[in-house]
Amino acid sequence: MPTAVLTSKGQVTIPVEVRRRMGIDTGDRIEFVEVDGGGFVIKPAVDDVRSLKGLLKKPDKPVSVEEMEAAIRRRAASGSAR
Repeated sequence: MPTAVLTSKGQVTIPVEVRRRMGIDTGDRIEFVEVDGGGFVIKPAVDDVRSLKGLLKKPDKPVSVEEMEAAIRRRAASGSAR
């Protein structure tokens, strides 16, 4: 069974075998999920793309490519990057 050591800063290096089996790599986020009995399970913090459904409201009226280009030109001319 792979083991790791907790540093004084609260950091742990996850053994390479565990990272490989979990499918995680440098920069990936992980979640600590509490389970019955006070233990924790570590899992990759990834959301299925389907969880994003309904997040954005559909526009009342479709915007044409020409309207988008005009809006971009206006924004560029005003010097605003927002």
